[in-house]
Amino acid sequence: MLATVHTRARLGVGAPAVTVEIHLSNGLPALSIVGLPETAVRESKDRVRSALLNAGFEFPAKRITINLAPADLPKEGGRFDLPIALGILAASGQLPSERLTRFECLGELSLDGALRPVRGVLPAVIAAREAQRQILIPDSNAAEASLAAGDDVFAAGHLLAVCAHLTDTERLCPLRPEALTHVDPQAPDLADVRGQHVPKRALEIAAAGGHNLLMFGPPGTGKSMLASRLPGILPPLTDEDALEVASVHSVAGLPVRNGHWRRPPYRAPHHTASAVALVGGGSSPRPGEISLAHRGVLFLDELPEFDRKVLEVLREPMESGEIVISRAARQLTFPARFQVIAAMNPCPCGYRGHPTIECQCTPQQVMRYQAKLSGPLLDRFDLHVEVPVQSSDVLMKRTAEPVGSDEVRARVEAARAVQVARGSINAQLCGTDLHHYCQPGDEGEALLSRAMERLGLSARALHRILRVARTLADLAGAEAIDRTHLVEALGYRKLDRLQSRIPGATA
Repeated sequence: MLATVHTRARLGVGAPAVTVEIHLSNGLPALSIVGLPETAVRESKDRVRSALLNAGFEFPAKRITINLAPADLPKEGGRFDLPIALGILAASGQLPSERLTRFECLGELSLDGALRPVRGVLPAVIAAREAQRQILIPDSNAAEASLAAGDDVFAAGHLLAVCAHLTDTERLCPLRPEALTHVDPQAPDLADVRGQHVPKRALEIAAAGGHNLLMFGPPGTGKSMLASRLPGILPPLTDEDALEVASVHSVAGLPVRNGHWRRPPYRAPHHTASAVALVGGGSSPRPGEISLAHRGVLFLDELPEFDRKVLEVLREPMESGEIVISRAARQLTFPARFQVIAAMNPCPCGYRGHPTIECQCTPQQVMRYQAKLSGPLLDRFDLHVEVPVQSSDVLMKRTAEPVGSDEVRARVEAARAVQVARGSINAQLCGTDLHHYCQPGDEGEALLSRAMERLGLSARALHRILRVARTLADLAGAEAIDRTHLVEALGYRKLDRLQSRIPGATA
């Protein structure tokens, strides 16, 4: 007696197909699972036995062999409980096996037969739809599954409900997509920030072109406040990008917010975070903060307080848009197309260059503090902006700032539309596209040559200046980059200095 059930494993943000084969033969009663099962999968035999008995089914007193194919794909978690239980029922004649060929199923079983949620349901639903099969999932995963729901996705709360659906005794209703929006009524408004016109302008440029931004200045000048306003001026995610973000969160076991799921994610890890927490990993690799910030913003406050080794692991994913985690038996790739916004003080005490508070740091302390940021990492920030101290008159004025997030977002969306028509946002322009769309002209080339000599700019920094200038031209509605765009783009490279990275520091 043989039965076959289709299901899905979890591998990175993918959901490879797994076939559960159940064979019942004569011999002493036993149950064995093969096909690289880890501990949670091997323990499923006890959960399945109790679930079947408590649900009123007969557990066959035979030798049961369960094969999880392909045999070289590691299997983990409790997601295989439901397909194993259905396979045993089909192989023992308690369930019609012909109905199972059209379905995929996954879910963990409690001892009374209730279905418990599992991680990575959304990628499994998407993959099942591509394979043109219906899929059965636990009720607790219905919210995220509804993002890709249709007539082929069913949610159940108990093993008995699944069996009733498969025997046409009591059909389950297919999941219906929920109404999805990207508007968050509690999103911080840019109008809350008093003064700081240059940093606001830089924030708008960063949003329009997807550029990385580094802000520096004394404590309490509004660096974190500005960073928290960036998601409110970014364009909403497309349906495809939002589904990518939701899939990463599903794999990580985080809730998927259906109410405003098209809003770009915003992650702000603490400066004590480890490299594994930032990029992902572990014995069973999971997405890190950079993958959870995919298609959104990664805010690194107190940047020099991060361990230097932790910061250096950001360099490759900032360029490639993905992170590859290698283990002895396998290699996983997680998406990491994120935008970095960082903030730092000018020195350890934070008051170097402050108009009224005297800095207590020695030149050597300042140099050690700055040295935590390597040149290659600093090169990967398109914009370096000082956030200065504002006067009390500016901070205490009663009238609101004239420009809020809605107005800025409208300009950002208009500039992004131009970039999308080209095929890529400006921060990702490279190769022939960079040379084609970012031609500075003869006067601009002369200006950039002088800037490279005086500031010691690298080729990477030069390309980032050209990308920022292209964004400035897009915001202005200009077809070509002119001298004013290049001058402004160079003005946002304040940390590119031959002798010092921060004005006022001694080399």
